[in-house]
Amino acid sequence: MADLRIRKFPDSVLRTKASRVAAVTHTVRQTLNEMAQTMYISQGVGLAAVQVGINKQLAVIDVGEGLIKMINPVIVKREGSEAVEEGCLSCPGASVKIKRAKQVVVSFLNENGDMMELRAHGLLARAVQHELDHLSGRLIIDYLGPLKKILAGKKIRRNRS
Repeated sequence: MADLRIRKFPDSVLRTKASRVAAVTHTVRQTLNEMAQTMYISQGVGLAAVQVGINKQLAVIDVGEGLIKMINPVIVKREGSEAVEEGCLSCPGASVKIKRAKQVVVSFLNENGDMMELRAHGLLARAVQHELDHLSGRLIIDYLGPLKKILAGKKIRRNRS
């Protein structure tokens, strides 16, 4: 069973820009598996390594279409836009309407070290963009104006558990 703890705002680790993974090792694969377990236990649809205090470009996503494990993900194409409410495991109680691309193409290494390219739309595209924000140290509340950001921060602090 995974022994990872999801970090909550205002934990400074959430503002870390994640480091690239130099090599896909057994440890990297084990970390991805533990991250997936943590995501499922927490009933999330995605989880980035920085959310569990690991400074690596790793993310797992499952929007109901099967688990995707990404190493060093990069969005190479964006199409369209739509604004939808989002929540976050690291910002409990906060819901923010965020304008994101409707479709994205993301390239990444899989857990075998193979280069992959994924065309995502709908919730999967949103989850990819959300997790890549985490890998850059960005949170959903960063999309808010100054006053709403302060109010959201207070709400998150009340909902931390």
